[in-house]
Amino acid sequence: MCLYCLLFLAAMAVLPASAETIRLKNGRVILADSVREVNGRIEYTVGDNTYAIPKSAVVGIDTGGSPTVTREKDIPLPPPQDELKIRNPQEIEARIVVNGKVDAEVLSAVEREGNAEISAYAYILAAKHERSEGSLDVAIRYLSRANSLLPDNAIVLTHYAAALLQVGRAKEAAPMAERATRLAPQMASAFTMLGYADYQLSKTKEAIRALKRSLELEPDANVEQMLAKLQRELAAESEFTEESSTHFTMRFEGGQASASFRSQILHTLEQHFDELSRDLDFVPRESIPVVLYTDKQYFDVTQAPAWTGALNDGKLRMPISGLTAVNRELSRVLKHELTHSFINQISKGRCPTWLNEGVAQLEEPRSSANQGRRLSLLYSTQHNIPLNELEGPFIKFSPPEANVAYAQSLFSVEYIRETYGMTDLAIVLRRLGEGQSTESALRSTIHSGYGQLEAELAAYLKKTYGD
Repeated sequence: MCLYCLLFLAAMAVLPASAETIRLKNGRVILADSVREVNGRIEYTVGDNTYAIPKSAVVGIDTGGSPTVTREKDIPLPPPQDELKIRNPQEIEARIVVNGKVDAEVLSAVEREGNAEISAYAYILAAKHERSEGSLDVAIRYLSRANSLLPDNAIVLTHYAAALLQVGRAKEAAPMAERATRLAPQMASAFTMLGYADYQLSKTKEAIRALKRSLELEPDANVEQMLAKLQRELAAESEFTEESSTHFTMRFEGGQASASFRSQILHTLEQHFDELSRDLDFVPRESIPVVLYTDKQYFDVTQAPAWTGALNDGKLRMPISGLTAVNRELSRVLKHELTHSFINQISKGRCPTWLNEGVAQLEEPRSSANQGRRLSLLYSTQHNIPLNELEGPFIKFSPPEANVAYAQSLFSVEYIRETYGMTDLAIVLRRLGEGQSTESALRSTIHSGYGQLEAELAAYLKKTYGD
């Protein structure tokens, strides 16, 4: 059987079999794993998360399709093209993964048999399993070994690039993806990886070119969506110029901000960078991109809700219309968004939104004290939003709902810091990056899962603010 067939099946094993498309009245669509109507609202699941929107916002629901890919970590493993002479692929996979775990001794035994192609296939299967479990460092180690066995194999390189992108190592992923496109110029997934890597490196024109080539070879709605985003960004930033500091690369429109204002922004970001490095015991490896927009450019590019004041999607984006200097509020926004960059790198993109937003608000710094009585009432009447329902994006919320979500997130993180310490918060983030679930990371650090933590939160609010 050819390697294309074997690893195509392996790649498909990590994807849902089908999806449903929710068409909204505002022209947008949501691709979900499953959809149902409950009490006048449309509930839908994406991965492990469940969301809800008013039925009145929905035009219709279609079955079929594929889950939306918007982040590098969601890119499926690419179907390969090279042929391998493997007689019993199912038997190999059964030997490699036993009782839900990779058997490292069997991997070594397969390699000792001396067939490089079979060994590389075994390591890719092992990496696929670890990647699906969130153990990205282990997956990368397996893919590195596969690459050493087959250094000129486009499929190994593309898998390797995908895993590196997932942990934000775009500088290493880009040359691998580029080499894969030269080795297999008809493989769409190699160009997709190259496009994502170039985009992470702020090479938007090159990323667009790679994604267009990917679509020429193989139509894909997810790639089309990313391409459209990049084209909006390029159109808005075509006349932008660039400045850099030690840890940041900032793009802006020539007459949009004075030299003094730009210098203040970079200086403020560098100060916040040092503070966050101390608080979170982490220093990001690569330069962090920052983009300054007018209000119109910001909403055109990001397609963000009107209530957002800035956005961090790997790049720190913010509108600065009407501002001429860094004031206290802008400084807080800069630190909030920069905190997301730190958290995403520490947790390798696995941080639940409530924890991510809670830490970001904590670092501004912001306090939940003025929300205490309101939060106490929410918890005492059981109208609070359970934390496990705040794991997904807040961008889906209406302004009032978002206000509650942010308040609960800040209070929860404040409570953890005051009760267990800032060091434990940083450890939770690292354990998420190691592949632990949120529940497991909390239990192994503060010895409280969701249920116990929320009981502690309710008790603290009742004691401090009453019912």
